Parts: sequence; structure tokens; C-alpha cells
Amino acid sequence: MKRLLAGALSCALLSTAAGAAVKEGETAPDFTLQAAVGGKSFTFQLSEALKKGPVVLYFYPKSFTRGCTIEAHDFADNAENFAAAGATLIGLSADNIDTQIDFSSKECRDKFPVAADPDAAVIRSYDALRASPGRSGAVVPDRISFVIAPDGKIIYAYQDRAPEKHIENTLAAVRHWRDEHKP
Repeated sequence: MKRLLAGALSCALLSTAAGAAVKEGETAPDFTLQAAVGGKSFTFQLSEALKKGPVVLYFYPKSFTRGCTIEAHDFADNAENFAAAGATLIGLSADNIDTQIDFSSKECRDKFPVAADPDAAVIRSYDALRASPGRSGAVVPDRISFVIAPDGKIIYAYQDRAPEKHIENTLAAVRHWRDEHKP
């Protein structure tokens, strides 16, 4: 079973991460951003979160849009599974912090934080910027999920505009990492 999972993760990574500049084995760019969870803002720093274990960082186009709301609900429904596997979960979009404060409660259901990157600096550092602007003409990230190991290396990347497989795939990658790193 482990071999099948590892093979499936490798195949998924190779077939979907082609558009992302940050690849498996590369160091994830560190960042510090304003984020919100449970309707309250705080400062999120990737390097600090990595001290606790792997981080699932997912980029999404725009808060309160159909696909992004579906994805937030699915991540919220699985937040406890990510925590049980030892992972920190954070979503990130180009929305401002006021929007993220609202989105964190209404759609993330107070289960995990979402970060605000209104100038898209972090989005650009991960090369996660969508090639074409959103419907409004705004700059938005593509839907890309990364699993980052505590050493700061990308261990999994998945890119698909449909939100459905992001949760399943990243959770499998975190569990696989955890199984490989048990004391």
C-alpha cells in the first residue's frame, strides 16, 4: 500500500507541478504575512510554523468564489485530519486581510488560517500567479497546493483548477511523510 501511495504521489507530482516554479526538493520561499483564523488576524511566518512539523500551503484564486469556497469547506472538514498527521494548514490568496478575516470564519469555519497577500509578493515567489487575470481583471493565484517538510523543502506539489483533489492528495502526502519520519 505504501508503495502504491508513494507511486501515486510521485506520478501526481510529476504530472501536475509542471506549472509551478517551486518543485519537489527545492526550498520553499519563507514568508511572513497577515493571516486570519476564527475572524481574528495574526502574523503568520512559514519558518515558525515549520518548527512544529510539515506545512500544507495552498494558494487559491479568490475568497468567496464558488471553487474557493468548496475548497475551504473541504479543508475545514479535514482540518483535524491534518492536525492529527502533524501538519499546519494555511490558505493564501491575493485578498486583503479584511476579506480574509471574514472568510476565515464563514468559509474556513474557524478551523484553519488564510493569509492575505494583496501585493502578490508571496504568490510570485512561488510562481503561483495565474497566467490570465480573474474575471474582474484582478491578479490572482492559480489553485496550487504544496506540502513543505520541516526542513523547508517542498515534498509535494499539486496544481489543478478544480478544488476536489487538493485535500485528498495533500493529506496523503503529509501522512506518507509522517510514516517515513516516525521515530
